[in-house]
This record gives sequence, structure tokens and C-alpha cells, in this order.
Amino acid sequence: QVQLVESGGGLVQPGESLRLSCAASGSIFIINTMGWYRQAPGKQRELVADITSGGMSNYADSVKGRFTISRDNTKITTYLQMNSLKPEDTAVYYCTADIGTIRGVSRTRIYWGQGTQVTVSS
Repeated sequence: QVQLVESGGGLVQPGESLRLSCAASGSIFIINTMGWYRQAPGKQRELVADITSGGMSNYADSVKGRFTISRDNTKITTYLQMNSLKPEDTAVYYCTADIGTIRGVSRTRIYWGQGTQVTVSS
């Protein structure tokens, strides 16, 4: 079975920074795009950023220039560096990964982490 474990959330003041980490473990033979979504109270879950296995990244307009996604393929880990945080960044942040678990089979599916709370408040 595959697990995605997030860490690094917390309470910070506006303008401060946080770094989220997400480590994947289990029976992993293929790992494609990894990403971060967030869901604020009363709102739909939205894509924050994602990154392909080759390192190409994509960001929501609301976080461009402030957040940076990266990954370490040897550790099967993705990171989200969040700078200049704003109160509107407050949400539960979820890690995702497109993973194949059967040797020699190209079929993959999306796995989700359990979420980590980020709160930006003065």
C-alpha cells in the first residue's frame, strides 16, 4: 500500500514562511506528477502547485511568486516552500502523487495525503 505523509504545517503571522514536506512510501514502481492542493473552510479544494517527474512546475495564480514547489526523486518527496504568507492562504494542504504500484505495469492512480493545517493569522 502507498502512503503520503505531510509535515510542516502550523500557525504563522502574515508575511512569514512555512515549508511543507510530503514523503511517499510503499510499493512504488512509477511516480509521475506530485502536487499540493488546499481547501479552506467553506470552499472547494483547489490546486496550489504541481511538479512533473522531470521537474516542470505549475502554480495557481494566487501563489505565483510566493510559493515554490520542488521534489527529490531519490527520497520520493515533494516540498512546498511558502513565503509571504497571507491570511487567505489559511487552509488544509493536501499532498498528491500519481503512482504506479505494479512492476512492469504502466497504470497509475492518484494518491492523497491526510492533510496538514496551515493557519496565517496575526
